[in-house]
Amino acid sequence: MVFTLYLSAMLLVCVAIAHSYLGERYILCRLFKRNNLPKLFGSDDFTKRTLRFAWHLTSIAWFGFAGIVVALIQPELDKLVVAQIIAATFGIHFFIALIGSKGKHLSWVLFATVSILMLMSKGV
Repeated sequence: MVFTLYLSAMLLVCVAIAHSYLGERYILCRLFKRNNLPKLFGSDDFTKRTLRFAWHLTSIAWFGFAGIVVALIQPELDKLVVAQIIAATFGIHFFIALIGSKGKHLSWVLFATVSILMLMSKGV
């Protein structure tokens, strides 16, 4: 049973890495060469940045799930550890959304709030 959880976590990490790398190399770069992307805030820069950070947030979420799967292996599941993994995952989401959109995509506010609230909850 423990082996299946470790294997699941490993597969999540592998798919997260592959998703970010292959998506950047074969999808996003080709998509961004198009000249018909929506122009928000005066150019297509916001659109490209939003697509890029949203693409990579999916991979970060899978890393977070891998962490939770590994936490499930512990004989006594510590809710605080799970809360900390979620807080860290959304903390990274916050940082990527803030930097990736130069603060224009307001999802960073939600991600920061979730991260802080998870830390404050102390795993109840």
